[in-house]
Amino acid sequence: MSTQLNDKIAGFTIVSCFSQNKDELIIELNNSQNSFFINANLSPGFCCLSFPENFHRARKNSVDLFKEIILKKVLHVKQFENERSFSLQLEDKRSLIFKMHNNFANILFLKDDVVEEIFRNHLQTDFEITPDKLNRIIDFSKQNFLNNISSLSKAYFTFGKLVWNYLEDNKFNESDKEGQWKLFQQAWRLLEKPKFYLIEKKGMFLFSLLPIENIVKEFSDPILAINEFSFRLTHDQVFYKEKSEAIHQLQAKLKGSESYLKKNAQKLTELTDDHHYQLWGDLIMAHLNDIRMGMKNISLPSFYDNSIVEIKLKPELNPQKNAEAFYRKSRNQQIEIDKLKAGIIQKENEILKLKEWIDSCEKSEELKVFRKIITEAGLDRKRSVQVENLPFHEFLFKGYKILVGRNAEANDKLTLKYSYKDDLWLHAKDVAGSHVLIKFQSGKTFPKEVIEYAAGLAAYNSKRKNESLCPVAFTLKKFVRKRKGDPAGMVVVEREEVILVEPLSFNR
Repeated sequence: MSTQLNDKIAGFTIVSCFSQNKDELIIELNNSQNSFFINANLSPGFCCLSFPENFHRARKNSVDLFKEIILKKVLHVKQFENERSFSLQLEDKRSLIFKMHNNFANILFLKDDVVEEIFRNHLQTDFEITPDKLNRIIDFSKQNFLNNISSLSKAYFTFGKLVWNYLEDNKFNESDKEGQWKLFQQAWRLLEKPKFYLIEKKGMFLFSLLPIENIVKEFSDPILAINEFSFRLTHDQVFYKEKSEAIHQLQAKLKGSESYLKKNAQKLTELTDDHHYQLWGDLIMAHLNDIRMGMKNISLPSFYDNSIVEIKLKPELNPQKNAEAFYRKSRNQQIEIDKLKAGIIQKENEILKLKEWIDSCEKSEELKVFRKIITEAGLDRKRSVQVENLPFHEFLFKGYKILVGRNAEANDKLTLKYSYKDDLWLHAKDVAGSHVLIKFQSGKTFPKEVIEYAAGLAAYNSKRKNESLCPVAFTLKKFVRKRKGDPAGMVVVEREEVILVEPLSFNR
C-alpha cells in the first residue's frame, strides 16, 4: 500500500491535522488542486486506515495536533521493512510514523529522527522509537526455512494468522518438508505482488492479501480495498456493538423476570397452602364461651385432626373482635394471592416475549431489521446511552418523573446538580441508601400514592430493603443541604416528615 500511497500524495502539502474522536486522527493534504484525506482509526481492536474522498470537520470538540507538520510538503512515503509501520517523510527533516500495531497502534511526530510528540499519550515507550531500528530483517532462504521448520511463526514473525490459515487450507501440515517449502514459496510470491481480498471467516470481516475461502470482494488497488474494508468494518462494529448491548439488556431483563417469577411462585404456593388465619377465626368463633377478654393466647383442638392449635390473641379485644381480625387477614391474604397470580401471568408473558426478542436479535444480520426489533422491545438506543451516563435510574409513575441515585457519589450529583428546590426529596430513615427525587410539576401538589411509590423505591434501595415496613423521610429539596467535608451521599435535612412503606423492587 505504501507504494500506491506514495504515488497519491508525494508532493502534497499537509494543510490540517486534527482529532475530534478519541483514537481517531484526520490529516488533510492538498496540492493546490485536490485534497487527499487520511483517516487513522487507532481504537483498540480496530486499528485501520481509510482514505475518504472528503471529510467535514466538526465545529466543536475538535483539536489541532502535530502543529509543526502543517504546511510541510510530503517528500515520499517510506515503508519499514518487515514491519507494520510506514512514515510520511516531510520537509525540514520532519516525519510522521504510522505504527499500526493493533492495541499498541500510534502516530508519532519526529524531528531529525527523534520522537517529539505522540498521538496516544499513554504509550510513553513510543518516545524511545528510532526509525533505523524499525526495519527488521527476515531470511527467506530455504536453509533458514528448514532450520526453523518447528517454529516458523517465530522465524517469519511478520506473517499474520491469515497466512498460516492459507497454508493450512492448502494441506501444508500434511506435506513433507519439500512440499512445505514449495507451498511457502508460493505464498511468498503472492505476498510480494498481492491482490487484495475482503473475506468473511467465522462471522468476522477480514482483509487479506491471500485468496482464502469466502471471498466477498477482490481488488487490485489497495487504497480502494482498504476504504471498502474500513467502511464495512465500521458498519459491522456499530452493528455488533449495538446488538451485543441490546442482547445484554434483554438478558438482564429476562433474568430479573425469571427471578421475580420464581420468588413469587414460591410465595404463592406458601400463601395458597396457608389457611391458618381462616382456621384461627373459625376456632375462636366455635369456642367463644372458652375465651375471655384479656387472654394473650389459647390452645384449641383442630377441626381436621387431633392436633392442638396455638393461637395468639390481642388481650384488649374480645373473642369476636379477635376472630374478625383473623378473618380480615385471611381476606387480605386472598387479595395478595389474586395479585400474585395476575403478576405471575404477566411475568410469564413477558418472559416469552423477552426470549422471542433475544432470539430475533441473535439471528438478525441487518441493522435496519435489528433496530426495528429493539424498538419493539422498548430499548431506545439513544436514550439507553444517555441514561447509562446519568447518575440515577429514572421511573415514571402517574405522570410524575422519579429519579433514584445509583450510589453514594451519584446521590450527591442527583441532589446537588439534577434537583430543583421544589422537588420532593426522599431517603430511608437512619440508614444508608439512595437519594430519591420526585420532580416538581408547576401548580400541582405531590399525590399521596406517588409519594408512597417513591418512598417504596427509597426503602428498597437502602439497608432496610428486606424489612416488611421501612420508615422513609421526605421533604422539599430546599430543606436539604450538604456541609463542606462531609463524605459522599451525606446531607443535612432541616425539616422532614416520615412515612412507613413496604420496600418496592425495581422489577415490580
